[in-house]
Amino acid sequence: MLSTVAVNGEVKRWEDLRLHDFAQGFFFGAGFFTTFRIEDGAPLFLSRHLRRLTASLAAHTDNVRAPSPELLEPASVRDTLRRCLAADPLLGPRFQGIGKLSASDGQLLLTLRPHAPDAERLQHEGRAILTVEHGAYRHGETSPNHKGLSYFRQFSRMQQLPVLANELAHACELPTANLFVLLDGALVTPPLDAPCLPGVIRAVLLDSGSIDGVPIMEQALPLARLAEARAGVFTNAAVLATGVPRLLGHTLPESLSLAARLREHILTMASRED
Repeated sequence: MLSTVAVNGEVKRWEDLRLHDFAQGFFFGAGFFTTFRIEDGAPLFLSRHLRRLTASLAAHTDNVRAPSPELLEPASVRDTLRRCLAADPLLGPRFQGIGKLSASDGQLLLTLRPHAPDAERLQHEGRAILTVEHGAYRHGETSPNHKGLSYFRQFSRMQQLPVLANELAHACELPTANLFVLLDGALVTPPLDAPCLPGVIRAVLLDSGSIDGVPIMEQALPLARLAEARAGVFTNAAVLATGVPRLLGHTLPESLSLAARLREHILTMASRED
């Protein structure tokens, strides 16, 4: 993470933050966050990210003290980001990387980091998914629909990257991404009540309806049917779309080309929003 941050729109240095200003979020995970991609200094799909963050705060008013609504307006966040980039010569107005907005204790914290060192390699090589965590979620559980600061469960599984499944033996998501598979002539992702996070890139793809004539839809995804998939990708705001060349022991040779087409499609959609 880079040292320049912002709290409630005020540009600061990370080392100058006071822990007691974020006590509920730090000690109890009582807050929410969203992570967005920054291209040439511009945040992608910022309005969508802020709508999801605002919705999570509105659903937990008894547990999380939200920042002022004005701070969650796209224009306010864009201005804060612009001033952060201008204040730090290591960033600059053409910064490429990742922004994170964390809301807790009535504060809105913006932090920045460069792209992961392996991000470009993953675009070309993809990432195999080899295992399943059975019973990780219960069908209809609502907590995975919110990106909470209490993120240790997902974080601890990032290296292994299993398919997280529910008690019905249906796929839900990956620890930090949504899963899509090409199945029965459609690009399918589990529904929100599987449950899974309403990922921003997931929503962008669903809203677009199709790619190259292939429908994109929500559908319950039994683990047993993953063996029938022709291709697989996982999506999140940081990497957009990553191919899954091998899924639970099955080789999916179409995954890398599908991921490349999806990334191009997503960037086209981004140019039309915000």
